[in-house]
Amino acid sequence: MGRIETGQVFGHGVIANLLQAGDPDAAEAVVFLHGSPGSAADWTEFVAHTGDFARAVAFDMPGFGGARTFPGFDHRVEGDYLTYLEKVTDGLGIIRAHLVTHDFGVPWGLAWAAAHPDRLASLTLMNAGAMPDYRWHRYARVWQTPFLGELVQKVSNRAGMRLLLRRANPRLPVEFIDRMYDNYDAHTRATVLALYRAARDPAAMLTRSLATLPTAVPTLVLWGGDDPWLPARHAHLQSQIWPNSRIEVMPGLGHWPFADDPAAVADLLLPFLREAHGASAR
Repeated sequence: MGRIETGQVFGHGVIANLLQAGDPDAAEAVVFLHGSPGSAADWTEFVAHTGDFARAVAFDMPGFGGARTFPGFDHRVEGDYLTYLEKVTDGLGIIRAHLVTHDFGVPWGLAWAAAHPDRLASLTLMNAGAMPDYRWHRYARVWQTPFLGELVQKVSNRAGMRLLLRRANPRLPVEFIDRMYDNYDAHTRATVLALYRAARDPAAMLTRSLATLPTAVPTLVLWGGDDPWLPARHAHLQSQIWPNSRIEVMPGLGHWPFADDPAAVADLLLPFLREAHGASAR
């Protein structure tokens, strides 16, 4: 397992926590993008393992983990999140990226890929993707409702988060939930509301990006079969965008399959990344 270096990265006015393994000067890297709510720490184990054969990086997205947004931050997927990703990857010297994405990390990553199609080496999607017929789950609709969303976020506590997430995702480790809650401060709660309100129409999140999205790159789709919020039927729809993608629905796993069963996800993800990285290097 590769040694992880911790630090910070700066981009687009945002300072974020950084995890890195492998050769820090390599221009080709595996870039792990967490979802909402989440942080770079979600990927610690995978960054370490990937560091055995490639440069691997994970960093907090604005509003999550230790990264704070600035006044007037544009929470649209194709807004300041895209600019932040561009600034951070450029600042880290990453020319070619193998994107590993989860939840909101998927549209964030796809927006970057569409803006820089020649720099995308491979793509991994976890429990999110292109979902033109998707309707937001009930919690998202609550967060999108003014006043009600603020009230729900204000009264959310550790016990409630444990109860909600374990009921919906029974295999999710309590330690994972507690780390998520530890980062769920007032700034992140406000970010969640702003993020979902800027994405009321899921099909429109990537309006500009879909026109230039690269579809011929090696693509792996991993989906927890028991995801209560983003049903696994959407996994196979990804082949409409990436016709040569490998699609794996993982029975018994929920919305965070990499936390539910890290070993099972690693058995699929790491060989894919190793092969894609090796092919790109040749």
